[in-house]
Amino acid sequence: MSFSPARFAECAEWIAAIGRELSAQGWTPATSSNFSMRLDDSHAAITISGRDKGRLNSSDVMAVDWRGRAVGMDAKPSAETLLHTQLYQRDPAIGAVLHTHSLVQTLSSKVLAPEGKIMLEGYELLKAFAGYTTHLCALELPVFANTQDMPTLVDQVERYLAVTPRCRGYLIEGHGIYSWGRDLAEAKRHLDAFEFLLTCELELRKLR
Repeated sequence: MSFSPARFAECAEWIAAIGRELSAQGWTPATSSNFSMRLDDSHAAITISGRDKGRLNSSDVMAVDWRGRAVGMDAKPSAETLLHTQLYQRDPAIGAVLHTHSLVQTLSSKVLAPEGKIMLEGYELLKAFAGYTTHLCALELPVFANTQDMPTLVDQVERYLAVTPRCRGYLIEGHGIYSWGRDLAEAKRHLDAFEFLLTCELELRKLR
């Protein structure tokens, strides 16, 4: 174990706090959703599977290696752990990953993505995303088919990210969203922006 216990304890507290906050917003129904932070260049702290995110505390967080294996604790990580560790491995700048299941995210993945993507264009709030400095741009949010076969989904995401370096998140159909950032604050900002923009797109659809 190369990461420090102090670093793990700090990340566990932050993850628990953001989990409770997102649950209070109604974005983590039942025991859904998972959150993680980079510990070092080969480990992440991530929520333990099946925990109520509205009642998270630091004991509901564990460490895993990049292969999704538990480190230093006999607990089961989220079934989607590999989707987190994939991001940390491919981009050293990523420090936190958030996955939620809000109503808006789930509906958007079903009704706004007939071609497997949602184009977000012309919104001032696009500037909330790292690397986007004007509303005169477009952000593509891909939507991947849901599957319980994690290696297959990881492969699909990897192929997309390999050719779309400015991607800031993705949806899984009928499921929810993954968003990330350099740290937990940036990941949360991206998540908030996606939620607002997807809400706008759903409301516009009603007016057409």
